[in-house]
Amino acid sequence: MSSKKKPDVPNKPGSTVKTPVSRRGFIRGVGLGSSALGTGVLTTGLAEPALAAAPVGPAAVPITLRINGRAQNLTIEPRVTLLDALRNNLDLTGAKRVCDRGTCGACTVIMNGRVVYGCTVLAIDAQGKDIQTIEGLAPAGRLHPVSAAFVNHDAQQCGYCTPGFVMAAKGFLDRNPNPRTEQDVEKGLGGNLCRCGTYVGVRKAVLEAAREVRGGRNA
Repeated sequence: MSSKKKPDVPNKPGSTVKTPVSRRGFIRGVGLGSSALGTGVLTTGLAEPALAAAPVGPAAVPITLRINGRAQNLTIEPRVTLLDALRNNLDLTGAKRVCDRGTCGACTVIMNGRVVYGCTVLAIDAQGKDIQTIEGLAPAGRLHPVSAAFVNHDAQQCGYCTPGFVMAAKGFLDRNPNPRTEQDVEKGLGGNLCRCGTYVGVRKAVLEAAREVRGGRNA
């Protein structure tokens, strides 16, 4: 009897004898199957994937803001902050968006005589209030005493936080026109941060501005 191995032959129709599959052939078959799935060849007849749901939320509404003495009509979504309304809808970019968490003071404005962070107030809630931004401090082209003092004492470096500091300083002097020490100013401006560290110049500028403001009131 011959000891030679008989060659493999394809299975005949109806035959229960299975032809051995090599490892290489198995891997090749898996690769072809994966490619077919990736190209959608084997997905014919399957349900189409559901489309992403359209966003649902309050539509834009008309509001009116009184900014720097002028009424401004806007149409915005109720979720828009006062800061974003100023910057994106009214092109009043003095107030800066930095932390957007009410911690740095770069977006400081004055609303009804109070210093507030623009990023923490919804524009829709600011209706009926008198809002002042740094653009409104020099309507005639002449620097406000606070702004001029900041220049005199080099109280800015990158300048990004400066508008917020100027507005906070004005609000502070409106409430306390006669600060006596730099410590008084430091306490009054505790809600504003400067990453460049120009606090010494800021404090000196506010004390100078206080003298100028008092002199103007007494003139």
